Amino acid sequence: MVSRVIPVEDFDLVIFGGTGDLARRKILPGLYRRFCSGQMPETSRIIGAARGDLDDAAYQKLIGEAIAEFVPRDRQDKDKIKAFLKQLHFVPIDARGEKGWPDLAKLVRKDAVQAFYFSVGPGLFGDLATRLHDHKIAGPQSRVVVEKPFGRDLESAKALNAVLADSFDESQIYRIDHYLGKETVQNLMAVRFANVLFEPLWNAQYIDHVQITVAETVSVDGRGAYYDKSGAMRDMVQNHLMQLLCLTAMEPPSKFDPDAVRDEKLKVIRALDPVPADNIVRGQYGAEGKVASYIEHSENPETKTESFIAMKVDISNWRWKGTPFYLRTGKRLKARMSEIVIYFKETPHSIFEEDAGSHANVLTIRLQPDEGMDLRVTIKEPGPGGMRLVDVPLDMTFADALGPDAEDVPDAYERLIMDVIRGNQTLFMRGDEVEAAWKWTDPIIEGWQTRGDKPMPYEPGSSGPEDSLMLLHRDGRRWREIRK
Repeated sequence: MVSRVIPVEDFDLVIFGGTGDLARRKILPGLYRRFCSGQMPETSRIIGAARGDLDDAAYQKLIGEAIAEFVPRDRQDKDKIKAFLKQLHFVPIDARGEKGWPDLAKLVRKDAVQAFYFSVGPGLFGDLATRLHDHKIAGPQSRVVVEKPFGRDLESAKALNAVLADSFDESQIYRIDHYLGKETVQNLMAVRFANVLFEPLWNAQYIDHVQITVAETVSVDGRGAYYDKSGAMRDMVQNHLMQLLCLTAMEPPSKFDPDAVRDEKLKVIRALDPVPADNIVRGQYGAEGKVASYIEHSENPETKTESFIAMKVDISNWRWKGTPFYLRTGKRLKARMSEIVIYFKETPHSIFEEDAGSHANVLTIRLQPDEGMDLRVTIKEPGPGGMRLVDVPLDMTFADALGPDAEDVPDAYERLIMDVIRGNQTLFMRGDEVEAAWKWTDPIIEGWQTRGDKPMPYEPGSSGPEDSLMLLHRDGRRWREIRK
């Protein structure tokens, strides 16, 4: 199988926060990989903009070191690195002042695609947007990319949307969620809408329940003060898990078009029921050996912020009424694992003996660490002695299925940045979508704050608080195991 690489138009990409961690770890190493794949025109330019007093040579050296650190050694080519670094420029800039803006205005070309990546805190979005507009750097065809967190509640999200709307049209704004750039997430849409096998069964009549898990092994050490102001609900559920839920539950769009897809996702969010307190389990990881607890990492002994949350969510529409969605995410869990699991109902009547057991089909979509999917089907166990049924997976792991081409599959940031250059907003959140998500989220957070609920402690390296297991057990179901 040969990967089909489609070059993009000539572009100037300005990365505000171009010396920051995200730019060094993800954005620029990803762009280097796209350059190596022949997707970036050699005349395109990447312009780092930050407070540091670097020149082009110093910035190229900094990013060269980042590529050496964050790109696998077997993917590093000295000649290509050298050619890629020649496309990099740097402008020292003051987001809240006038320093650097005239220089940036001279550097950015009017005859190329213009994209501006706000790899900075949301408090600077308004300043950057206003100065890009006032200095006539950005025009009607420019694109602006903004990172999460996009607000911390409905009111702040509306304020950010309004700030951006003062300088840019909604069609120019790309609110990035890197989960939507994952190959398997997009394959979820392909599995649903390109296969007659699944879509007729994709509803409450045939699906018993859905589990969405994003488990992490890392703690919040080093960012505890920041995380303590957000927690798992704001940091993960309101955006990442919400997007996965929407893609799983949405109606078929009329066509694979940015607004058609996002219209259907918005309908899902608006159909979400309020979540009662007894359908929510929150937790905080404790200490383990020399590894500190969440309370120690947050440096706040009175903290009630959750590092884990599990929820039972219901969607009130014709397709999903009666089929619950169970969401779960947390830090310091047993393993790093992100997946969507579709549990189909058992057959209405089994023709086999009781000792054959009960069986149901399960579709698992693995987002990380080993991207792929498998469908569990029931077959006869080989051998004599009667009809004994066993479940076996029909497995499709990308690394196995694609062979050497798997190495050329873009990671999430690579894909999404190229979509920005192409002007394709399908995998980006729209303003009304973000606001609808906060409108559903705010009452849930307000509820536990009003009640004064404290998160339950859980052991690091576990699957979370014991009560999260009971969330499913009381419904006669079980969480899929978080596997190492």
